[in-house]
Amino acid sequence: MTTEISVSSLTAPRTAAAAGPTGSSGTSRADNGTLDKQAFLELLVAQLKNQDPSSPMDSSNLMTQTTQLSSMESLEALRKTSTEQYALQMRMAGASLVGRQVSWTAADGTTTSGLVSAVSYSAGTPKVTVGTATLGLDEVTTVTTATTA
Repeated sequence: MTTEISVSSLTAPRTAAAAGPTGSSGTSRADNGTLDKQAFLELLVAQLKNQDPSSPMDSSNLMTQTTQLSSMESLEALRKTSTEQYALQMRMAGASLVGRQVSWTAADGTTTSGLVSAVSYSAGTPKVTVGTATLGLDEVTTVTTATTA
């Protein structure tokens, strides 16, 4: 006697509404179809609930899956920390340009330079203000110490 277990609801892409609210644990499903923490746990619970009592899951299999979950959580925490560190590094880089002379290539192809007077942190990438121009950090081509006349 074979028992079929439907796991299509676990492996099918979930919408944001079906996934429920997401917290800091990062349990939302990625758009690329990979399993997230919540889906992994749901699949593991479904396996345990529907296993044949006369032939239960091998304990080494369970340990392997638990280890995979732990590894996945650790990698997610590492990714989050790396993202936060990168954002902080970008903020520090922007702040370090205040009072410095920078150069950039304007839309018409000319090289323009000026003194950075401010930095703003909206929309992810820091932007520096040079006179009336606002530049992303990736637009700056040269940084020098400001010269006094």
